[in-house]
Amino acid sequence: MRIDKWLWAARFFKTRALASRACDLGRILSNTLPAKPAREVKVSDLLQIKNEGGEFEVEVLQLSEMRGPAAQAQTLYRETEPSRARRAKLAEERKAQAQFETLPEGRPNKRDRREIQRFRGRG
Repeated sequence: MRIDKWLWAARFFKTRALASRACDLGRILSNTLPAKPAREVKVSDLLQIKNEGGEFEVEVLQLSEMRGPAAQAQTLYRETEPSRARRAKLAEERKAQAQFETLPEGRPNKRDRREIQRFRGRG
């Protein structure tokens, strides 16, 4: 089975084209080797996947060419413990970071706009 089809069926990517593009960009590693879209995936392969949801390290448990519901897709793989811990830690850091961010109260006033223009070198 092609790795791009499996990634699509396991719901790591919304379309097969996105899965194929991720393979071409080197964001998918199969057993620590860069995977091309047509690479064969087998049960017990270890995949490292980088997508907008984060970085996953998963072991392939089953193969499926059909995309089903999310609950069924989660039975196709098992995420490793270090990967799960790393993603949980990053989520906590993002949550903590949001508490310290100061958001502007509204639109910039005339003085603020002039400072922004000066900073950008336009005036």
